[in-house]
Amino acid sequence: MATVSGARPLPQFRALSWRIPILDRYVIGEMVGPFLGAFAVFLAFWALNIFFIAADYVLNQHAPFFLVLRFVLFRVPQSIPMAFPFGCLFAALLSMSRMMGDNEVTAMRTAGVPLWRFALAPLCFGLFMFGAAYSINEFVSPWAVDQSTRAFYQIVYNTAALPIDTQFFRKDPSTGNVFYVTSVAPDNKTMQGVQIFEPGRGGGFWNTTLQAKTASVEGTVLVLHDVIQTRYNADGVMTTQGPVKSVAIGLPIGETITAFEQSVNSDPWTMSSKQLGERVKTMRDQGIGGATLGGFEVNLASKLAWPFGCFVAIIISLPLAIRFGRRGKMLGAALAIFAFIVYFLLWSAGSALGRNGAMNPFLAAWLPDIIIGGLGAVLLWLEEH
Repeated sequence: MATVSGARPLPQFRALSWRIPILDRYVIGEMVGPFLGAFAVFLAFWALNIFFIAADYVLNQHAPFFLVLRFVLFRVPQSIPMAFPFGCLFAALLSMSRMMGDNEVTAMRTAGVPLWRFALAPLCFGLFMFGAAYSINEFVSPWAVDQSTRAFYQIVYNTAALPIDTQFFRKDPSTGNVFYVTSVAPDNKTMQGVQIFEPGRGGGFWNTTLQAKTASVEGTVLVLHDVIQTRYNADGVMTTQGPVKSVAIGLPIGETITAFEQSVNSDPWTMSSKQLGERVKTMRDQGIGGATLGGFEVNLASKLAWPFGCFVAIIISLPLAIRFGRRGKMLGAALAIFAFIVYFLLWSAGSALGRNGAMNPFLAAWLPDIIIGGLGAVLLWLEEH
């Protein structure tokens, strides 16, 4: 007779759990504190620097304090692409210097842990921060800086005196128009001898010029009084000229109030990579070149190159910490500041060359990453061998 066998127990599935190895958790834990400290100090320094510049509007021009505060706070995210690499430099140099000073790195290498394995956690930390910096710079900073710019114009509209530099040609980056103010009346509100030049297509001859005896800001509109309007054709030959009683122009120059409030500011810091790329393409199609196009191309490449500086910061920090870490954290902090200054100077030099056409703009933006990253990779390889 067949016997009924007992029910087989159901297979037990153990929940799969992924845990970061102890070594990596320890190294990253050492880096988090210095990173947060350096990141916070950089943002605070940036905010204070902007606030001191804007304080003149509060103390001398009687602008609303909370409006100035809004301008400062929304301007802080502009420093994100620089704050993240700076934080990564400090995080790697201070944490590694501390571990080198306590001979922890030496003990691990003596126990057979290769340098590349020890460097894995910091490098992953740098890649993570690169992603965070890029995302914030791409999706948060443009909106915040745009709000800060709009707050600045509101500050100008609310000041007791116009912050106008007289006898100086100034270009409005949002439209390409150039305006000139001969003098400001004793009331500090009326501009005298105002000229506005509107460029033609392709940045060639002027399309229109406006010459006004006086001008004043009324609300958020620049009103020109007793105007002579002159129009030119594509060859720069005058076609029409005649007097106009008054002309109202939204601020920034060339925009109506509604358009200003609804449009996206053309400052490269207020645009995402997609928007800035479209602007560069439009300028190329229109035949606009020179320093303006070069500057936009450098800013477009920097949208990725600056955040990638987080990873580069780790690459250069590791061999420096291993070589000089035993001398203490103070040297590590000094090396971090020095490395950041060198990085910024390289970027400034490359940016200038890129804007002027002396170097490919994209190569110019990546110049500090290539030089410092390459140097760090070579030093790290030498330490391993």
